[in-house]
Amino acid sequence: MKCKFVERIRSSKALGLPLILFGMLLPAAARPDTLPPLVLDRDSSFYVGGHYVTGAEGQVMDGAMYVHALIPAKITHPFPIVMIHGINSTGAIFEGTPDGREGWAQYFVRAGYPVYVVDQPARGRSPYLPDIDGPMPASSVFGAQTLAEDYTASEAYNKYPQAHLHTQWPSDSPRKGQAGDPVFDAFIAGAVKSIPTQTGMSERLTRQAGAALLDRIGPAILLTHSQGGAFGWQIADAHHDLVKGIVAVEPAATPTFPASGSTVPAYGITMTPITYDPPITDASQLARAPQDKPDSPDVMRCNLQAAPVHQLPTLKGIPIAVVISEASPLTGRVQCVSHYLEQAGVPNDMIRLESVGIHGNNHLMMAERNSDEIARFLDGWLIRHGF
Repeated sequence: MKCKFVERIRSSKALGLPLILFGMLLPAAARPDTLPPLVLDRDSSFYVGGHYVTGAEGQVMDGAMYVHALIPAKITHPFPIVMIHGINSTGAIFEGTPDGREGWAQYFVRAGYPVYVVDQPARGRSPYLPDIDGPMPASSVFGAQTLAEDYTASEAYNKYPQAHLHTQWPSDSPRKGQAGDPVFDAFIAGAVKSIPTQTGMSERLTRQAGAALLDRIGPAILLTHSQGGAFGWQIADAHHDLVKGIVAVEPAATPTFPASGSTVPAYGITMTPITYDPPITDASQLARAPQDKPDSPDVMRCNLQAAPVHQLPTLKGIPIAVVISEASPLTGRVQCVSHYLEQAGVPNDMIRLESVGIHGNNHLMMAERNSDEIARFLDGWLIRHGF
């Protein structure tokens, strides 16, 4: 089993403008001079999906999804990008960085892509109905200490093999990446609760609403992050004809071995049913076998399919990038998504950012100091695949 590795950036330019200051402490990179000014034809929002249910107040709409549309005045690419965030986040994570810079949404708009940023159903500006969507656990938001140890200041705690490599949190505060750092404080202020991943409710709702969004806007590229990774596979399963490409940034539902924990997906790369060939009616029909040995000593073994191997026909033919950062707690397991796809007949590019010269990132790479550098690389990958 071989996955194509992207070994280097084929075209890259350094940021061309001086740094500006956010407050008194925080350096923020200026807009790259390789992109035009941000000129929009339309900046609007709307809702898609949803269905009527009967509650105590009569008929209400459940499962609708908020969409922020940013349409450039000059469109230079054939398909828009739909950005789907991860757990405890909203679409705001793509619309600006915690140190005050523009986000990936603006970057790709400047590059000529229409961009649609969503808030998952039952999250952020998308309605949440507890009696329909299920209860919101009291502990469903990562606390400041957990965020610091795993995602924003991992180098200070060294809890996993790659943690010490983290260098890109965008702050020069003495409390860098921890409570009391103004950038961290701005970031955690936007954390929101999430309905439980393991119930599959968020996956089902986003599949339905994502398909409705494509019905409205037509063919698109999906850019997913973390928990949103499984939603991308599901939307492609529902609308193979309209998903033209998938950039999966550290998808969290990973088939690792041993198979334990709430983020190990029952259906290989999803929590809820997805189309297999030969067909299956229950996750127990997917026989599992651990990888003979991990890719390297500092990553996990993958929990792949044992014979007979079922294919994922609705994902075949879609250009897919599985993007892995150098210093994330997911760095040691996201390769299993790539291997699982490959085994199931779905070629993909497994891209370790350090292999293309992008170093020091944790899981929240769209919020980090070099976010524009990563966006530039992803734009290059899309262009090389005809987008």
